[in-house]
Amino acid sequence: MPDLVELFLRVSGPNPVVQGLVGGLVITFFNLLGALAIVVWRRPSERSLDVALGFAAGVMLTASFTSLILPGIEVGGLWPVVVGMILGALVLDRADVWVPHIHVLVTGRRRADAAPGGAGDRRLAGVILFIVAITLHNMPEGLAVGVAFGGGAVRDAITLMLAIGLQNVPEGLAVAVAARNAGMGGRWYAAFTGFRAGLVEVPLAVFGAWAVAQAAPLLPYAMGFAAGGMLFVISDEIIPETHARGHERLATLGTMIGVLVMLVLDVALG
Repeated sequence: MPDLVELFLRVSGPNPVVQGLVGGLVITFFNLLGALAIVVWRRPSERSLDVALGFAAGVMLTASFTSLILPGIEVGGLWPVVVGMILGALVLDRADVWVPHIHVLVTGRRRADAAPGGAGDRRLAGVILFIVAITLHNMPEGLAVGVAFGGGAVRDAITLMLAIGLQNVPEGLAVAVAARNAGMGGRWYAAFTGFRAGLVEVPLAVFGAWAVAQAAPLLPYAMGFAAGGMLFVISDEIIPETHARGHERLATLGTMIGVLVMLVLDVALG
């Protein structure tokens, strides 16, 4: 771990905002790797994707506690983190209401308000909603990485960065598959769509690092906010998707593996 921290600091320098930028680029790169997998793995089965997304949920779930909630409590006490978590969940919940949401992560099935006009209008509305929904999905992840680096604990921030990067791989693949199933173009365009959905993580990582670096008392609130948003995404999006097609047991095993991998990663790098 010291070698990894030294390498990261050599690349990013001591500025927490620049560290947030590098961290955002790293997790987006993992997202790109997952999205590009559709070029060689042309038709991943629903079962495989459910297991992969279950793994992502397990990693995110554990990282929310080990890298955000518990460190936030150590920094600022319990109640700022609790307030942040409530706000994070509320913001994601309201965003889910404000944007007529769709569930197309794996199968391409849509659940959205009917669009006016003909089939062309409905398809355009579906594409726009798809992009917005996945962007909302990725927002708390980028913010979490930025907040971690802004807090100054580089070792913990790198652990969280690697955790979110790992879970971005199956998510990037799932988005690319969904884009392909929704008829949004060929494999390369589907891969680009998966990558594009993760790009929002870069500016949010920079913003999170800047905001916390400018106002240190915000750190426990921001950590709680990012964790609350991530936990909302896990419960409202990922787990229901992985349990919708009869692969509940395998998806649960994937989640358990994700939890164990993150625990090992946290101990090994801590």
